[in-house]
Amino acid sequence: MRFSRRRISGFSLKRFVVGVVFYLVGCSAVFAGPQREKTVWNYDDGIFISTEGSIPDGPCFKVSIRVTAPGFFENLKRTEVNGQTVFRRGSEVLTQFPDKLALSFSIRDLPCSMQLQPNSQSYLTPVNVESLRLTLFWKRGMALRPAKNISRVSSRVERIAPYATELADKLPERFEWFSQFEVPSQGVSLTDSLVLIFRTTDGQLAARVGARL
Repeated sequence: MRFSRRRISGFSLKRFVVGVVFYLVGCSAVFAGPQREKTVWNYDDGIFISTEGSIPDGPCFKVSIRVTAPGFFENLKRTEVNGQTVFRRGSEVLTQFPDKLALSFSIRDLPCSMQLQPNSQSYLTPVNVESLRLTLFWKRGMALRPAKNISRVSSRVERIAPYATELADKLPERFEWFSQFEVPSQGVSLTDSLVLIFRTTDGQLAARVGARL
């Protein structure tokens, strides 16, 4: 088949233009480099987390947890760029927790969600709370190792005033329990999480939560 000079020139010009476009696109991708996905978390006041639990065949409760250490969390930031995690305080890069952490938490009852105890509406009592046993672990990946030499610093119970004050004499008393512990953490990586597990005296799981940066 014979092609006219005009058709050959037009075809060549079209291929030239397409080639230039692809070349420019490729160059822009090379100079731009891979896109960076960056996320930053601030931990000025420590780690805060909460979870819900339940006494088997009994009331449900909420655990509110805070982990602090004097001066350690001030201006502490966690940065993730393309899956890489870095902890910084100002220009300083940190990799480990301080020698000790202060762990504090409170426990109070709350209405049960459908996932926990759909038919239970009872209140948390001192007997319920005294039946709970707390164990702490450090978690790395899927592996758990016991947190050792933990000491209790303080504990107290406060009565929760009812919203309907005029019915206070007719409503059951409700309380909130507060506890604080000192947890040795020397040499523990900042990527590890502190896991709290609450079980009843007969070993049944009541609540589990992990505090992590």
